[in-house]
Amino acid sequence: MTTTFPQQQAGTYYITEGGIETEIMYKWGFELPHFAMFPLLEKQNAADTISGMYRRYLDIVSQYGHNALIGGFDYRASPDWGRKLGYSASALEAANIGAIEFLRDIGREYQHDIPESKFVGYVGPRGDAYFGKNSMSVEEAEDYHSVQLTTLKKAAVDLVWAVTFNNPEEAIGVARAAKKIGLPLAISFSLDSHHRLNTGIELSEAIQQVDDATKHYPAFFSLNCSHPAEFTPALDNGDWTKRLRSIRPNAAKMDKIALCKLGHLEEGDPVELGELMSDISRQYPHMDIWGGCCGTCETHLEQIVRHLPSQR
Repeated sequence: MTTTFPQQQAGTYYITEGGIETEIMYKWGFELPHFAMFPLLEKQNAADTISGMYRRYLDIVSQYGHNALIGGFDYRASPDWGRKLGYSASALEAANIGAIEFLRDIGREYQHDIPESKFVGYVGPRGDAYFGKNSMSVEEAEDYHSVQLTTLKKAAVDLVWAVTFNNPEEAIGVARAAKKIGLPLAISFSLDSHHRLNTGIELSEAIQQVDDATKHYPAFFSLNCSHPAEFTPALDNGDWTKRLRSIRPNAAKMDKIALCKLGHLEEGDPVELGELMSDISRQYPHMDIWGGCCGTCETHLEQIVRHLPSQR
């Protein structure tokens, strides 16, 4: 494990998974208390289903000859959520490390088929990403997220990815914790139907605030859990977009709160999504990390990957 993440290289893409939580719930019928994936690994039938999901993702990565970023279980594996799920501190640490090992086992199956695979630990916000506005200070966020980051350091992940964050203060806290612990970090924001973070600020401003406060510590920034209809108006040709290296879109154009209340999978139009993401990849050719978020599965992932430019 290193404390850095590779820079962009011409002709090289990293591909992640799709929306694993919505897929496992609505396509395969498993319950996710508090939207937490990692407890399912304790159930053999769920673990087998998840293995099949990841193999289908990695089959696409292998088919198109790209690199893989493999992660996804630890979005809720932080102290507050762990307590709500009934995990002690030691049990939560073991579950977090076990989730990474589970993914390493699957990745080994593709060691001769995928040029490079890196393993990612995910960090979600302390509170709800959509239904509340986080009021933590930077110092509180650093202290809180240090617990999970210390565990991910023990798991020897290649990257920590803070996903679906909605305010720069918590993101700054995570970045400071990652720097102190010695972990490469990516930060992913999510935008609402007004094309802003739900705390009201613009994406460009959020990225600038984090970079200014951390001396550009994050390896890169990304967007997740937003449909192109939500995030495209927020993008422009400013220099700040060079810090945006990845987009992982939602499948459907619906507002996220409305999606949460549907109670079933809304897959949108995979072909249209692939075409929309193709437009983004050509407008921003430096972006090299692609995947999906809510509502997406291997069908959407293939449509996104097959439209990527062959030369950048």
